[in-house]
This record gives sequence, structure tokens and C-alpha cells, in this order.
Amino acid sequence: MTATLEIRNLHARVEGAETEILRGVNLTIRAGEIHALMGPNGSGKSTLANVLMGNPTYEVLEGEILFNGESVLEMEPDERSRAGLFLAFQYPVAIPGVTLANFLRHAINARMKAKDPDSKGISIPEFTKLMRQKMQMLGIDSTFAGRYLNDGFSGGEKKRAEVLQMAVLEPQMVILDETDSGLDIDALRIVAEGVNKLMNDQMGALVITHYQRLLNHIKPHFVHVMFAGRIVESGGPELALQLEEQGYERFRTKHLAAIEAN
Repeated sequence: MTATLEIRNLHARVEGAETEILRGVNLTIRAGEIHALMGPNGSGKSTLANVLMGNPTYEVLEGEILFNGESVLEMEPDERSRAGLFLAFQYPVAIPGVTLANFLRHAINARMKAKDPDSKGISIPEFTKLMRQKMQMLGIDSTFAGRYLNDGFSGGEKKRAEVLQMAVLEPQMVILDETDSGLDIDALRIVAEGVNKLMNDQMGALVITHYQRLLNHIKPHFVHVMFAGRIVESGGPELALQLEEQGYERFRTKHLAAIEAN
């Protein structure tokens, strides 16, 4: 079955707040497709990423999120992850005392245990072989695995750690929430190359970004513009180039009155 993420008329807000952030989002992403989501600050892009992964800070008011035809709204974040969804954070959290390798081995074991309560998890030799293969593929030094997760990491190292997690866990659908945030030109290129190595016909991607520069490296099939909590325009890669040249003002003029009226 081809992996498919369907977002239908999704409305959401911060739990307990009155104002909606997402105001009717509709989007379908299939395996093998890269969708870029762009928009000004405060348009709802990162909120969408968090709602998709089940962040309890947010409350879904209306609509559906279907992954492979099944609603995920009642699933906990770890259940969504085991189902095949993956979120690369804009600001990855540091976990002092937990090595990257240990974190990933426990993540794999948790998945194996969920499928089979009697599972003893992945053996250390098997896990070591898997990590070595993935790190070699991504061009990551082997010493990286022994460092505490994101503790003292540079911006580029944090994002590379996210890509390594994606490589090891092999999700069907990835959400990259402003992966380019805080990266210099060289780090951006290295991280993007890692993502490109992992993309295949069995995996879809939602790339959330403000800027064309990331899309120079990760080539999208579709580009969507989010404004005031809705996707207001969609197109091909040329749409991102138009945004780079013209900015978002035309969307403010074109759509704000209609959105506020609703």
C-alpha cells in the first residue's frame, strides 16, 4: 500500500485558547512526493507539524488527519511514530546523559516491543551494524553516536542527528519543520544531502520552510502557501521562486479579507 497522509478541513488551536491557529487546512501527500509548505511567521506552519504528530499542547477542533486511511487523532505521539510518521524538529531538545546511539536503540526496541510484547529487542551487534551502515551512508563520523543527544551540538549537528534518526527509523512520511533554521550555507547543504539520500518511492515528505535556499537542495514536487491558518495557494516549484522575488504581501491583499470574513 502506498503511504498517504490526508489532512481534511483541519481546525486547531492552543489548548484552552479561544483563537484558532489552523482554520481549515486541506492537504494530501503520497509516498514519493515532496511537498514544500511556505508562509510568513505566524501563519500556522509549525502548528500544523505539531498537530500532525499529536503534541498535546494543541487541540483539534474539527477535521481529520488520516494516515494510510486510518485516523491518527486518537493516537499518542509514540503511536503515530510507530505507524510511520516522523517529525524533525525546528529546535531539537538536548538530553544530557543519553547518547544518540542509546536513544536510537531504545526507540527501535520500543517499536519492536509494540509489535511483539515478547520481543527482546535488537541485539547490540545488529544495532551496531545498522548504525554503522546509516552513518556511512550519511557521511557522519562514528564518534557522533557516542555523544549525548543534542547536548553541546551545533545547529548543523542537531539537524544531522535528526536526519540520522530518520535513517534508522525508516518512516513512511516525514515532516521537516524548518530544518534550515540556524544553519549556515555549508551545514544546510550537508543536511539537505542527507535528506535526499533517504528519499525514495516509499516515503513522502512535508518540508516546512520560509526560504527558497533549502528548496535549492531539496527539490519539491509541489509548493503550498499557508496564510492565516489556511493553505491559500498551491503550485509547482516555480511558486517558491515567485515568493522569493515578491514576498507574501500579495497573499495578504488577496486572501486576508476573505479569511477574516469566515
